[in-house]
Amino acid sequence: MPKQENRYTRTAIVLHWAIALLMALNIALILLVNYYPDEWVRPAIDTHKSTGITVLGLVILRLLWRATHRPPAMPGSYGRIERFGAHAAHGVLYLLMILLPLSGWMHDSAWKDAATHPMQLFGLFEWPRIGWISGIEPVLKETWHTVLGGVHTWAGYVFYVLFALHVLGALKHQFFDGEAELQRMLP
Repeated sequence: MPKQENRYTRTAIVLHWAIALLMALNIALILLVNYYPDEWVRPAIDTHKSTGITVLGLVILRLLWRATHRPPAMPGSYGRIERFGAHAAHGVLYLLMILLPLSGWMHDSAWKDAATHPMQLFGLFEWPRIGWISGIEPVLKETWHTVLGGVHTWAGYVFYVLFALHVLGALKHQFFDGEAELQRMLP
């Protein structure tokens, strides 16, 4: 186990893994939606939306935590390019973890049938649509629905690539470089 100052705080670790698990669930939910029986499709999409809103809240908490709690320094063996790449990848991952739920929420708010299908947060209470988007003239709203759906989809593709690079980088440092990389973020 690395020394305590080389590990992330317990709160950062919990937020990291909660976000990772919820995003993995959300990806699986939506990638498999075409294979569900018809009666499962709407509940799966509703769960996808609720999970996305939850991720957005957790990412905001994670950013606030990170702003007030300095993360551990990277191991000294990381070169300048590796450090820059890690910082850049983390920055873009945070951006995507905000963009994905926001673009999904905006996409949903521009859905022509939104008024007849209230968005429920895990069936507990109604989650509001974004008012200025919901109020757009119907033809323009349909265009926005298409554009925002594309943004959401393509942001997801970029996220998949960066997530894979994040995991591969951690595994490289752990198993090829001999750094205790995984232990810094394991509970």
